[in-house]
Amino acid sequence: MRRYPRKALRGTLGLAIGAMTAVAEFFYVLFGGIALAIPALRPSVFAGARALSELERRRLEKYLGAENATDYTGRRAMAYLAPRCVLGLLSAGIFVLILFGAGSGVIIGYQLLSGRAPGGEAPADWYDPVTTTLFGALLIFLSIQGLLGVTTLERELARRFFGPSKKEQLRRRVSELSTSRAEVVEAVNGERRRIERDLHDGVQQRLVALGMLLGRARRTGDPDNASELLRQAHEESQRALEDLREVSWRVYPIALDSDGLHPALEALAERSGVPVHLRVDLPERPPAAIETVVYFVASEAVTNTIKHAAATRIDIEAERNGDSVRVRITDDGTGGARESGGGLSGLARRVAAADGEFTVHSPLGGPTVVTAVLPCE
Repeated sequence: MRRYPRKALRGTLGLAIGAMTAVAEFFYVLFGGIALAIPALRPSVFAGARALSELERRRLEKYLGAENATDYTGRRAMAYLAPRCVLGLLSAGIFVLILFGAGSGVIIGYQLLSGRAPGGEAPADWYDPVTTTLFGALLIFLSIQGLLGVTTLERELARRFFGPSKKEQLRRRVSELSTSRAEVVEAVNGERRRIERDLHDGVQQRLVALGMLLGRARRTGDPDNASELLRQAHEESQRALEDLREVSWRVYPIALDSDGLHPALEALAERSGVPVHLRVDLPERPPAAIETVVYFVASEAVTNTIKHAAATRIDIEAERNGDSVRVRITDDGTGGARESGGGLSGLARRVAAADGEFTVHSPLGGPTVVTAVLPCE
């Protein structure tokens, strides 16, 4: 929660700096606009406009969190400074009113504490503190709304004039694809490590035990003992098949290909050790790649809940929302899950590789809500 006051203070500082630079920008636009009438001065005017605009772009990026392209022209920078200086002067006016209001509030407060009405010429009535407080709260609210409005306009104005350009969009997309590729590789490696653990800790141990039982049955000379050992070996082989079936299901459920997402999630709910309540609202089947991601998000979330959350109920909701598919898994467990820990980090990478959004909300004491939204165009 501490970051929100810091963010508000940083944004207010950024607006205050912008209010001061607006004065210089106003005179630059005024005299620079006149200088543009002389062709020989135009390159210098545009260069100065770009320098001022670059200061504004960096201010917005540092204090208001607005990132924009850097490949804009001096002509575009000059066009930006004209409305920007007006917006900055508006911000300056709001700060002046805030300072004036704060000073007036101190004076009026001192007068009320001295038993005088606002203005100091008559004794205070009972309603003077009430009306003063209400009026002051209204002014504070209007001032905050004014600063928020200026912040929104600052960001929108910079986005309108600074881009991103097609070149910048291409650069960002290449960066996103490089990150997604790395996340896909990491997710695949994580899946391989998980499969190896499942085979080593489950199926391999079963097969070792099966081999030992068969070896003992072959060496024994007692027919009754051999029959008992063969019975145990047969049971162990059944358990090994169940483990192998479980591993193959976690690798990729065949029902997902043959029947679709809904039956695969139903099978997941039936195999869960915790009661799962399923709601699927998909009028038409999403693409196979999206179905796969949705299934594994639900499967891994259910597995984590069973292992760590001590939950008594799990709800899975999958629905189509416009051009996207949303899956949400909720449990009533102990909470405290983190996106960066355990299997959830692998899910986050898998969802990011599909250009989706992945969030985890899990306060201590629960409930835990895992949500993935995947584009489905």
